[in-house]
Amino acid sequence: MAHQERERVRRELLGDPRTVEAVIAAVHERVPAYAALDDGRMAEVRAITGKALNRLLYLWAADGTLQAADLRLLRGIAAARAADGRPVQAVLRAYRVALTTITELIAARADGLVDGADIFALTRLLLTTLDTLSEVMSTAYAATAEYLASDRTRALRDLLDDLIARRHASAGAIADRAQRLEVQLPDPYCLLLAEPGGPEPFAAEATAAELLGALTPSAGAATPLATTRGPRVVLLLPAAVADEAAAALRARAWRGCAITREPSDRVAAAYRLAADALDTAPGHAHQPGRLLTDADAHVLSLLAGRATATADQIARIVLGPLTEPAQRHLLTALCAYLDTGSATAAARDLHLHPQSMRYRLRRIARLTTRDPRRPWHRLTLDIARTLTNRPALPGA
Repeated sequence: MAHQERERVRRELLGDPRTVEAVIAAVHERVPAYAALDDGRMAEVRAITGKALNRLLYLWAADGTLQAADLRLLRGIAAARAADGRPVQAVLRAYRVALTTITELIAARADGLVDGADIFALTRLLLTTLDTLSEVMSTAYAATAEYLASDRTRALRDLLDDLIARRHASAGAIADRAQRLEVQLPDPYCLLLAEPGGPEPFAAEATAAELLGALTPSAGAATPLATTRGPRVVLLLPAAVADEAAAALRARAWRGCAITREPSDRVAAAYRLAADALDTAPGHAHQPGRLLTDADAHVLSLLAGRATATADQIARIVLGPLTEPAQRHLLTALCAYLDTGSATAAARDLHLHPQSMRYRLRRIARLTTRDPRRPWHRLTLDIARTLTNRPALPGA
């Protein structure tokens, strides 16, 4: 096959969107570590596949060889995979599957036009590419892994950065990376986002380290993690430390949001929930020196039109024990108070003594950590009771 024929095959393959999808499907099916990737990580794999396919077909059509820029790209990919915990063996197997699939696609597209020289050129290119891949990626992977283990402070910060960016292939990859770093991630955890309550300048990294040091003694066997996102400090703590974290922020006149209800494989979701809450919460939601919680964050996400939980889930998170049958009388008292606007009027509607009504309101505040007399608390409670026993939110 002349070079112009190879070029024709190259153009046809690259012009067909099914080419990349066929490679992706083969990798997804044959490599378990890639089968577990979420949509975000698969989008990255798809982009890398498209670039690699374009480059490989160009080299085959032009009788070219891998260049220094190709090697730099491979080292970068290997370093990223070492950082996110995807095993190098799985990465190399994915490339082998991809190259095999590309060979099959070329054979199918060039049926009847392939001659011995073309087969030899393709085989030589594939073998050389695989050999280079194995050497360059294994070396880069090992170097990155060694770096992560040697610079422990940076490695722990990078770990949290990757958790909140969801750069890990699976829960197994997270566990493997934690084991290599000899850390025990908090489970259950509290994902805390914090920021200064005023415009005063501060050093985010120094503040993150200071807060982490203040809370570490209560962390037990778990390893708290800290990083920064712009002016905000991000901490991953044991869930039991959440109350101490709230006190620490109040002492520094900071505000924040603590998410404690998300499962261990959804740190990234917890981060987005907390960040959106801090972005959208009105000023009175933070007073008096109060830390926003899952309940506040979910109500805010609902008000912003991007709820990630159903109506019933949000109601349960906000109302807590009030949704239990044994506490139905408290929920009834809350509804009466919200409808009438005063304890006296609510007591009259329910045929209760005003003192009994006030006692129930105090119980409601203790059980939900929300005082119906405070504007923001009253709003969240009112939304939650409205959502009780309602259908799931559209798209949730």
